[in-house]
Amino acid sequence: YYLYIYICIFLNHHCSVFLLIHSCNVNIFVIFFGPKKQGKLKEEQEAAYTQDGTIDWHGRPAIKAKSGQWTAGIIILLNQGLATLAFFGVGVNLVLFLTRVLGQNNADAANNVSKWTGTVYIFSLVGAFLSDSYWGRYKTIAIFQVIFVIGLVSLSLSSYLFLVRPRGCGNQQMPCGSHSGSEMALFYLSIYLVALGNGGYQPNIATFGADQFDEDDPQEGHSKVAFFSYFYLALNLGSLFSNTVLGYFEDDGMWALGFWVSAGSAFAALVLFLAGTTRYRHFKPSGNPLSRFSQVLVAAIKKCSIDMPPDADHLYDVDGNDSTMNGNRKILHTDEFKFLDRAAYISTRDVDDQKKGIYSPWRLCPVTQVEEVKCILRLLPIWLCTIIYSVVFTQMASLFVEQGAAMKTTISNFRIPPASMSSFDILSVAIFIFLYRRVLDPVVVRIRKKDSRGLTELQRMGIGLVIAILAMVSAGIVECYRLKYADKDCLHCEGSSSLSIFWQVPQYAFIGASEVFMYVGQLEFFNAQTPDGLKSFGSALYMTSMSLGNYVSSLLVTMVMKISTEGHMPGWIPGNLNKGHLDRFYFLLAGLTTIDLVVHIACARLYKSIKLEGKTAENDEQGSF
Repeated sequence: YYLYIYICIFLNHHCSVFLLIHSCNVNIFVIFFGPKKQGKLKEEQEAAYTQDGTIDWHGRPAIKAKSGQWTAGIIILLNQGLATLAFFGVGVNLVLFLTRVLGQNNADAANNVSKWTGTVYIFSLVGAFLSDSYWGRYKTIAIFQVIFVIGLVSLSLSSYLFLVRPRGCGNQQMPCGSHSGSEMALFYLSIYLVALGNGGYQPNIATFGADQFDEDDPQEGHSKVAFFSYFYLALNLGSLFSNTVLGYFEDDGMWALGFWVSAGSAFAALVLFLAGTTRYRHFKPSGNPLSRFSQVLVAAIKKCSIDMPPDADHLYDVDGNDSTMNGNRKILHTDEFKFLDRAAYISTRDVDDQKKGIYSPWRLCPVTQVEEVKCILRLLPIWLCTIIYSVVFTQMASLFVEQGAAMKTTISNFRIPPASMSSFDILSVAIFIFLYRRVLDPVVVRIRKKDSRGLTELQRMGIGLVIAILAMVSAGIVECYRLKYADKDCLHCEGSSSLSIFWQVPQYAFIGASEVFMYVGQLEFFNAQTPDGLKSFGSALYMTSMSLGNYVSSLLVTMVMKISTEGHMPGWIPGNLNKGHLDRFYFLLAGLTTIDLVVHIACARLYKSIKLEGKTAENDEQGSF
């Protein structure tokens, strides 16, 4: 009897179906199917854990139900909104602070803002390198947010104690006094600490948010795509308060108050981020990418004289579970940049070394490591095409503000701060994100009549360039009419034109619409097309294009002023804009962006996407034009 019970229990646990026939005190078991419970338990365990290699706070495989997803995602979105409020509380009115408080002219102030903003994004490479190589994204974000808070507190103190003197100066009527060298040094130290903190933080927070969704899970994969749109929306909504309320106070001379609010917002963002510590999913850092890239180049050069076979059969590869992969997915071999394949070619000497138990990564590299280098090389032409767009975008924080300050900024007795006009850019971003996700993308899917994700990232980036051209043309036309109604002999030329500042709304709206297609497309594209060990670097590419855009903008302004001031002419962008031709500068940018669009289309057509093991078709669609 006990044997009978034991066999029943055993079959129930290990067989999917069994039939019991009881006859004449003889029990006959007929087993229809094989093992059940062990396979089912394994499937349940696999379903419970993430499949993309993420780990939890304790270093264990992340459990889906207890980590990541929208709980962690919302914390990161709120953190991004507060940090953006803090950053733009400084950045959006910095050009006016330099002219009104520090006494710089328009061209110098615009150049200094461009250089500072460019430095912010250059520091993004530092943050991405430390994150991908050594610290991981969580630690990197926390450290750079602390630096960000320190910089804002220092800026607030220096403004309150030294710079804004006499009290209330720096508005439209009352100029500030002169400043000593030590006071100026403290100011620049503070704003560049802000640049370092925000620069190192920014590329990692976007990627860290995407890490909270397992792209190997269909539902979470869809949420990951949506996250980038909401991330950019949070970024813009965070700057809305800066562009309106803070912009109004700072424009009225309450600079120290605006900077203290920014510091408080940054501190709140840091506390909120740390509060979600136990909920986050993490990827292990993959080691120094510079050494991996160098190994591929050195190994390929060492074998430059070897005759390579036409196929990839003799290339060295490792299993996806190999310890050298650090949990990253394998990248399949591609035919571009064939010279680099020499780094993975197994020569006779490599065979002999393997027999002796000798392996040198400076002579033989796996295919995945070689493909990492190829991926970055393929991304560079697309990345270069984004720089001119960033030149257009940076005008919103400099020349758009100066143009607005020279227009009619009053409605009855209420004065509109010129920097607050960027609120229309933010509203445009919010509207077009909704229109794209809820209207345009579903319509494109229906038109194509196939299983598609709608517009690809490269297509959206091209659309963004088209809208950017419209923005510059619109700004140029508005400037033509502003000059028509301007007083060219004014001494204090703020508000010297009778043309209302609300005529700037179309150019801000066009910039906002272009951001939805260009910058959100960039975030998704660089995140999808970079190897697993370089995700933060992918976000840093997006940030660095903005950085170089600011430097190129500064260079363009300098060149234009040098050429246009020959023969004792006032130039296109003089201190008194009513004597210049800012409209020509805008039309110049429209022409450069048109050329950039043509180059982008050519590069996008030639681009070949990354081929991850098991996801080749999906990545082909993401990388296609």
